[in-house]
Amino acid sequence: MTVVVTGAAGHAGNNLVRALLAQGRRVRALVHRDRRALEGLDVEIVEVDIRDLASLRRALGGVKVVYHTAAYISLSTREWPLLEAINVFGTRNVVEACLDQKVRRLIHFSSIHALVQKPLDVPLDESRPLATSRRYPSYDRSKAMGEMEVRKGIERGLDAVIVYPTGMIGPYDFRPSHFGRVLMALGQGRLPALVAGGFNWVDVRDVAASAIEAEDNAPIGSRYLLPGHWASMRELAAIVTEITWTRSPRLVFPMWMARLGLPLGTRFTKLDGEHPLYTSVSLRALQSNRTISCERAAHDLKHHPRPLWETLVDTFRWFAATGRLPRPLAFHILEAA
Repeated sequence: MTVVVTGAAGHAGNNLVRALLAQGRRVRALVHRDRRALEGLDVEIVEVDIRDLASLRRALGGVKVVYHTAAYISLSTREWPLLEAINVFGTRNVVEACLDQKVRRLIHFSSIHALVQKPLDVPLDESRPLATSRRYPSYDRSKAMGEMEVRKGIERGLDAVIVYPTGMIGPYDFRPSHFGRVLMALGQGRLPALVAGGFNWVDVRDVAASAIEAEDNAPIGSRYLLPGHWASMRELAAIVTEITWTRSPRLVFPMWMARLGLPLGTRFTKLDGEHPLYTSVSLRALQSNRTISCERAAHDLKHHPRPLWETLVDTFRWFAATGRLPRPLAFHILEAA
């Protein structure tokens, strides 16, 4: 039976595709344009824009299971129209297409950012409300509102499960992701300073495995946090230093100073032609809730995240093996393996 994965060329999507193929499943991979992450894989590739409901209906024809990982991720406060079009209206289209094509189960990839983080001194679990207010960053709000579309679908009879990964890192990060760029900069000694904050990081392969468990073992309408391990930027940089032998940044700015330096930091991280990494949104994320409950996912989905060290080692080995790091550094990492 064919399984559909939306956003199949993204970081979460292509790791999920690989996990499904390893189980002997047939996969229909929905992509927008970029398909590098799927090259060489035995999958059916279909170009789809999830903003186009008619094309989605055709793409979901004859399938019973859909994994919806497609999303636009933004660290900016100025991209609401695109975030709304893809993360909200696109998810609405996925729900409509699933209902129209009588899909048996939808596994929707929400985000830890979709949930209200405060109070920070209380562990965050699945009972937290959605971050739908305009006072939350645009990306957070778009994921919360997209999830609301899934919940409306459940009320109309859609069999859906919602998962909330924390910050996903790991191999097969082809584009790379926002934080993949941070890791590569750390590994090459190109990050001049750190910020006194941290986040909960989870291996993208563990997220894929738990999402697949949800396909068969999760009750209709259930919601699962999929966390990993919280680490400060200083702790994470120290691990990268052990892996790459590259000097860790000596400067660690307190959050108030980092906020004051936002205009300069934004210009600096645009020098490579990419979207800036140093924004008010990313700084806010580094002050998120440190304690994310894994109890429900551990019980129902066997979600037991691997050590952060293992994830980072595998990530840098993949960066090295695929030529994404300078040759001397890549040679050192692969030799150490």
